[in-house]
Amino acid sequence: MTIRSDRFLTELKNSIYLVLGCVLLAAGVVLFLIPNKIATGGTPGVAILLHFLTGLPVGGLMVAINAPLLLAGFKYLGKAFTLRTAAAILLSALLVDLFAEVLQLQPLSHNTLLAALYGGIVVGVGIGLILRGNASSGGSTVIAKIVSSRCRFKAGQVILSIDALIILSSGLVFLDIDRALWSLISIYVTTKCIDMILTGAPLEKVAHIGTYEPELIRQKIIDGLGEHGTILHGTDLCREKERAVIFVTVEVPKINLLRDIIKQNDPEAFMVVMDAAELLGRGHGG
Repeated sequence: MTIRSDRFLTELKNSIYLVLGCVLLAAGVVLFLIPNKIATGGTPGVAILLHFLTGLPVGGLMVAINAPLLLAGFKYLGKAFTLRTAAAILLSALLVDLFAEVLQLQPLSHNTLLAALYGGIVVGVGIGLILRGNASSGGSTVIAKIVSSRCRFKAGQVILSIDALIILSSGLVFLDIDRALWSLISIYVTTKCIDMILTGAPLEKVAHIGTYEPELIRQKIIDGLGEHGTILHGTDLCREKERAVIFVTVEVPKINLLRDIIKQNDPEAFMVVMDAAELLGRGHGG
């Protein structure tokens, strides 16, 4: 019973993410992008361009584009993921046409800058929620998986290439290079929002500290920050001295404190600080 209950709760959570994501994706497309002739990435962007070329509803075009891609990529995605993706595509397409053709919702802004930014944000959050629901919003993922499985290109490179083609095509379709540039901004914002939804805001940093005084620095970090960390042992590039690298995660407000600890106790040490995109395990949530 416990296993069934866990599966039910997981699928319920996935469904909630999927529905909310589809609503936001459709709202972003209808309220910001279509009225201002701004394309987004993936198959929704292709559907927007085809809409201005043919006059057909964007939602119907989304289904027409994605259906053959899903059939072609079924074996690359798995049954459960394909079914969720099909549901996401159908629901988002229905909502796009409902908002645009039936309810005829009016754009929230005719300012191109605001439309590109907020359209990118709303669409990005929507796609991010759909991905959190273990589904995909369109066939560009399918194309990427098929291409990457048959040649040396990575899935991310394929998706980037598709988005680049959409940007170039938007300039030709709208006969306006400015529209292509606005589309580029919108896609960039969308990508950043997707990353934030999937990995969370970088509230912590990862610090790598190279030092010849590992025990001293280790104790100072424990006394001042109380952080969990790891010490890796090696040598410098000249292989003349043994050097330790301390790997530690630090909350953003405490970075200056860590920097002061290093400066005061080992002036010859170096520190590299990076964003911690996702933290899992002891002390870092699920």
